[in-house]
Amino acid sequence: MLQKEVVDRMAATPGSKDYGRLSVMLQWQLRVEKLFDVRPGAFTPPPKVDSSVVRLVPHATAPIQVRDADAFAHVVRAAFAQRRKTLRNNLKGLMTAETLESLGIDPQRRAETLTLIEFAALANALPPAA
Repeated sequence: MLQKEVVDRMAATPGSKDYGRLSVMLQWQLRVEKLFDVRPGAFTPPPKVDSSVVRLVPHATAPIQVRDADAFAHVVRAAFAQRRKTLRNNLKGLMTAETLESLGIDPQRRAETLTLIEFAALANALPPAA
């Protein structure tokens, strides 16, 4: 059981306002399932926030194939660094707009619109670490 807002971020889907770095990194490793909400009145004394119960189940088989876990984490962190900026701007030091386009990703999109598969494609497009 966690604060409702945290569970909403954990279980968020691409395109939603709650979708962010936490969503991507957790969903890469775990199946995140929000089960139900718990109102403050269920506790004594009642807290000032709602709670939610969440189920986290490790994937038997990863939903995406990532060549380098550190590169994946780096791309996700960079993509969400400044939430309202486009991928072209947030990933400027990592890859060009042409690279994004070659992967079928519009450089004008924002990180919160990308799927796990698209984040994996970005990470796998980075040159291997030396």
